Amino acid sequence: MSYLKILCPIVLSCCAALSYAQTDTLRLSWQEYEAIFLKQNLPLLAERLNIQQAEANVIQARLWPNPTISVEDVNPFATQKQLSIAGEGLPPWFGDRFGRNLQVAVNFEQLILTAGKRKKLVALESVSVEMAQQYFEDLLRQLKVEFRSLLNQLQYQQTLHQLTKDQHTSVAQLTELYQKQVEKSNIRKSDYLRLKVLEIEIASQQTEIEKEINRIQAELKKLMNMNGDLYLDITGQVPAHYIPLRDIPVSTLTEKALENRPDARIASLGIRYSEQQHTYEQAIKKPDVTVKGVYDRGSNFMLNFFGVGAAIDLPVFNRNQGNIKNAAIGIQKAQILSEQKQLDIKVDVELAYTNLLTAIRFLHQVKDGWTEDISQVLEGYRKNLIGRNISLLEYLDFLDAYLRNKKLVLEAEKDLIQKAEELQYQVGTEIL
Repeated sequence: MSYLKILCPIVLSCCAALSYAQTDTLRLSWQEYEAIFLKQNLPLLAERLNIQQAEANVIQARLWPNPTISVEDVNPFATQKQLSIAGEGLPPWFGDRFGRNLQVAVNFEQLILTAGKRKKLVALESVSVEMAQQYFEDLLRQLKVEFRSLLNQLQYQQTLHQLTKDQHTSVAQLTELYQKQVEKSNIRKSDYLRLKVLEIEIASQQTEIEKEINRIQAELKKLMNMNGDLYLDITGQVPAHYIPLRDIPVSTLTEKALENRPDARIASLGIRYSEQQHTYEQAIKKPDVTVKGVYDRGSNFMLNFFGVGAAIDLPVFNRNQGNIKNAAIGIQKAQILSEQKQLDIKVDVELAYTNLLTAIRFLHQVKDGWTEDISQVLEGYRKNLIGRNISLLEYLDFLDAYLRNKKLVLEAEKDLIQKAEELQYQVGTEIL
């Protein structure tokens, strides 16, 4: 059982490495991956269609109501008895027989919208188009920060995987060396076992990192609508690129957010939409006019009768009072929601800015100019261990400190990128 515990992480690590070797690798920068995401993301493609649907509603609102034509009172034939009662029959329309004794009535109706209802409906639907565009921008903003966060996590995990891989190789070489020395009875077996346990622990860490890499890659591929067989590798992206964000006053960032954030624009458009809705409901209370034209053959004292008429609803009971009141309340509600959204934006930007400053300060603390030398120091410890100038315990203590420091720096860099992207997300536009 103990051998299984030792071998399982190593076998899993080897299998994962083999699977990577059999998979095509795509090496691109953050910007190149993002270009694929913007082009192929399915939710964004669907949201773009919402804009086209809103534009189609504007086209529909511009159309006039169709006229109505009806043909009535048509007698398919006239019997001799009917003709004997009616007296003279009806002459044909043309020719000798066509239309003889045929009675028919043709009615034509056209609805005329009053009070500029069609124009007001177009204005209402036009606001809907602007709102659809801002909903698209808001979805893009949300998906973009999610996508960049995943890229940041993937870069962190891949760098951490390379770090543990290098240390696993180094410790494996020491373990092999110690095994030979144990066979020669030059060192204690307990020292060899301690190194072997460390080797297995690092292999186990690699396996867990690879699982997390697989999870992140699956999420990225879904967002990019990409083939699942590809292995994604990231190049470039230096955290220091985001540090100049701290030099921008928070008041400037808040102004940018209020101006650029799609949800702020949606809240503002909500007021306009409610106002247009109220205007439209006010127009609805004014009755429309229906213009009529009539042609009648054979049922009037005239053989061919042409007449005109008009119809209008009398606004006695229903003057659209409820909808007008509802729309007026909607304006007040939209104004309150807009004020709340502005307050939320100010608080969100200030919090994101403070978090960014904290992340920058912490990164400087953990790096502080000495992290570049620690790898050389570790190599010195390794050589001294091989030369038996230091004990195994001293080497393992320093290796543990080295790994913790490297991981801490990587986490600080990842956190800086994340906090910078969160700030840009709260501002609603690219700041740098």
